[in-house]
Amino acid sequence: MSVPVLSNGFYDVPPGKLATVVTHLEMRAPAPLRPGKAPDGVTLAPFPSPDLGWYRDLFTRVGGHDWLWFSRLKMTDADLTTILGDPKTEVFALVQNGQAEGLLELDFRAERACELAFFGVTSALIGTGAGRYMMNKAITRAWAQPIDRFHVHTCTLDHPGALSFYIRSGFIPYRQQIEIDDDPRLSGEFPKSAGPHVPVFT
Repeated sequence: MSVPVLSNGFYDVPPGKLATVVTHLEMRAPAPLRPGKAPDGVTLAPFPSPDLGWYRDLFTRVGGHDWLWFSRLKMTDADLTTILGDPKTEVFALVQNGQAEGLLELDFRAERACELAFFGVTSALIGTGAGRYMMNKAITRAWAQPIDRFHVHTCTLDHPGALSFYIRSGFIPYRQQIEIDDDPRLSGEFPKSAGPHVPVFT
């Protein structure tokens, strides 16, 4: 498949749209686990076929308002249920005091591959080591299956430390793309105050 080549220079982003640079990363063999343990009182629990309201709440608290995660919020109930109810989709949460504060979603639907579909913690657990602990669990869980590839992608809308965190965890960048999509603050998923690090263009 040929890849279009952009000439050097600046390109206008249409009003109402977001432009972001997406970095794709992968590991082809299990990476060494980095030292880390769960913060006191935090456990990682499976949530098979989770309730949609619970899932969307956690998804939003982890990545929505701060980092403009919106892909799952645009999905219909039927489409989201198809993904989350698939036995090859595994959803876990970091739970603290009975409240879900971290999201780990593994997608095994492609043959001999696992996608780290969503990964992150709420502001309550940032800086506690919970992310490293959860990544160790993700790597162990993914490679316990007969896969040849574990992959993830992140973008410039995400937490500024996300890309370096994935690299430190053993993922290797192999591709970059530019993605343009509707700004969720203009299409109703989020208030205009969300994602303050990204300007709104109308």
